[in-house]
Amino acid sequence: MTVTWEELGWERVATGVGRCRLPGWDCTAGLVVGSGTALLIDAGSSLAEGARLRARAESLAGHRVTHLALTHPHFDHVFGAAAFAGAEVYGPVGMDALFDQHQAREALRADAIHNGLDPALADEAVDALSRPRHHVSGEWTLDLGGGRQVLLANVGPGHTGHDLVVLVPGSPEVVFCGDLVEESGEPQAGPDAVPSHWPAALDRLLDLGGEDALYVPGHGAVVDAAFVRRQRDALATRFGVSR
Repeated sequence: MTVTWEELGWERVATGVGRCRLPGWDCTAGLVVGSGTALLIDAGSSLAEGARLRARAESLAGHRVTHLALTHPHFDHVFGAAAFAGAEVYGPVGMDALFDQHQAREALRADAIHNGLDPALADEAVDALSRPRHHVSGEWTLDLGGGRQVLLANVGPGHTGHDLVVLVPGSPEVVFCGDLVEESGEPQAGPDAVPSHWPAALDRLLDLGGEDALYVPGHGAVVDAAFVRRQRDALATRFGVSR
């Protein structure tokens, strides 16, 4: 029996491409289905959430998740990564080194607990934290088979010092933006943000996707290029960056 995206609480964005909005922090996870392959984009906020994501994604794909892309090193996007054992894990260059730093790992744990994650779940996730095996410094094309390719692009820094986006060609093209774009609230700029570069990161994102693409924020509803451009201009004003 075929399971539909909607039956599992996912939004189908294009053929073989969808996303779900996770409870708690309204964080987005994305899925791109290839031929015998499946790419998940971001992994949720705990090992348990990552396991639920994997089960639902594999029900939709009809096979296991083979690839995982982490858009940036915040707990609600990476703490579930260890639930994807056997998947090829991609991240922006520098994320692996960050995860090796005791201070950075403790900061991730503290941020998760401050935002309401159960301390036991935070400890479990930090202890098991998966480092990306593949480090994207520019652009990286993934061949998912069946004529489906996706582009991983390191367009940051911006929201953090390490920001990766995922472009899925097609009609329409779909761009998974991580938290470089947020729709359900004002973009969050924490201590690891690089505000002076954030507008330029959005310019690169728009250059990749173009005017007709659908843009999937890290939090909130799917938006268009005009929304991303308005957010780019608002960030430039907010942080005093020349346009």
